[in-house]
Amino acid sequence: MNRFREEIEEEEIGPEPELKAAPKRPKTAEEKMDSNSFISKLFNDGLVSKEAATDALPYLCFLALLGMVYIANSHFAVNNVRRIDKLNKEVKELRWEYKSLKADLMFKSKLTEVAKKVDTLGIKELIEPPKKIIVKSDEY
Repeated sequence: MNRFREEIEEEEIGPEPELKAAPKRPKTAEEKMDSNSFISKLFNDGLVSKEAATDALPYLCFLALLGMVYIANSHFAVNNVRRIDKLNKEVKELRWEYKSLKADLMFKSKLTEVAKKVDTLGIKELIEPPKKIIVKSDEY
């Protein structure tokens, strides 16, 4: 029995082989999140208690809702600006078309232009002034 102990003690006393450090395996995403997560550190270290976090949850939900309303409002405003620009361009185009049509009508309604158009129908311009017709009535 002693002999067995002596052998064990001799083996322990003998030169110990140098141990090489085992290569570290990379941490998985879950391990990284667990060890480095800001939220887990916040709750585990006791900076914020779970009760305080649950009490602040309605406030955080309200802030999230306000953020979504703010984003939706900005999108609505941008769409309104785009629509206003599009309508302004359309109004400008219609104004130009109105002015060109008005100028064309003014040109075509000149006496000389009307005379040219009517000449093809056989109607000619009067050279002498019109005569006034007077009707005498016997009723007086």
